[in-house]
Amino acid sequence: MQPRERVLKALNHQEPDRIPFDLGSTLVTGISSRAYKAYLEYLGKPAEKIEIVDMVQQLASVPEEMLRELEVDIRGLWPGPPSNWKLEIEEDENYRWFKDEWGIIWKMPKVAGFYFDMQFHPLAEIDSIEGLRKHKWPNPTDPARFVGLREKAEAAYNAGYAVVMGNMTGGFAEIPAWLRGFENWYCDLALNPQFAHELLDITLDIQMRYVEKILEVIGDLLTVYIDSEDAGSQKGPLMSRKMFQEFVKPRLKQLYEMVKKRSRAKIFVHSCGSVYELIPDFIEAGVDILNPVQISAKHMDPVRLKREFGKDLTFWGGGVDTQYILPRGTPAEVRDCVRRQIEILAPGGGFVFNTVHNIQADVPPQNLEAMLLTLKEYGKY
Repeated sequence: MQPRERVLKALNHQEPDRIPFDLGSTLVTGISSRAYKAYLEYLGKPAEKIEIVDMVQQLASVPEEMLRELEVDIRGLWPGPPSNWKLEIEEDENYRWFKDEWGIIWKMPKVAGFYFDMQFHPLAEIDSIEGLRKHKWPNPTDPARFVGLREKAEAAYNAGYAVVMGNMTGGFAEIPAWLRGFENWYCDLALNPQFAHELLDITLDIQMRYVEKILEVIGDLLTVYIDSEDAGSQKGPLMSRKMFQEFVKPRLKQLYEMVKKRSRAKIFVHSCGSVYELIPDFIEAGVDILNPVQISAKHMDPVRLKREFGKDLTFWGGGVDTQYILPRGTPAEVRDCVRRQIEILAPGGGFVFNTVHNIQADVPPQNLEAMLLTLKEYGKY
């Protein structure tokens, strides 16, 4: 089968020739540049020049040659930077940092730093609707974002790959907390709901205009639209289901309805942690695909997920646990985990193999090799 045909069969809950495989196309389930460098060195391949595709997460851009070698079925597209902003890394003796186009400052230690953490939230001191309306917001339709996008999409599509692309920042469950600071934002939801709704409406308008432009440029070539809505902790949702239904769900539905009205793209939502309680709301909002399927979180038993939601959702992830097994297990334990997850999630389609979130910097190359070989051995239908 052609890769896109394989992916579409899986997304339509049919069994293709083998399980589709993704590595890094989504920017929410990729591979750390350090882990990728270690894997290349293990294979005896050149590892001097590794491009970073996501500065915050320090994810590697896996070259086309390697994607083909690993038989990756999906190709991801990302917008370019706006015309009024460029990445500028500053540093001192101990840290490196940068300010993104939203005004958020991200900082990483030079020693033992694996990714950038948020250090400054630009709306932390703004607590009025008037202040929100006066704030300088990014321009989602800046033409610079879309330069060359059509050509890249056509190249991937014509080569037979599934084409995926996501939103310009975190979604409605994420970006308000990044802008306000987490403590402020969760207090807003409980104590200042009118302000919270206004902030969400502004971000909805930005996302809608951005996605409308994306669909105008590549909507006919898009297989999957990616949204990132981290709504779960290790033990449960970060907000109550009632709050999720009031503040987040209606805006998800509005955005997803536009995507489905103007394209044939399936809706992919990334939400870490324990989101079992929210899955029915995701489905009602229009979600077709759940990622990263964090099987180590509470209530996220893959057998239960497949049984209860397997007819409605494709599981794009959940292929191997990345909290414990992949970084700390033996190759034999990795093989056992991958084989078990395939046995649970693959029957009847509705499964795209991906790790549970990013392959972190401390993953031994032997374990990564064990994962890939096991997928190749047991991933055929």
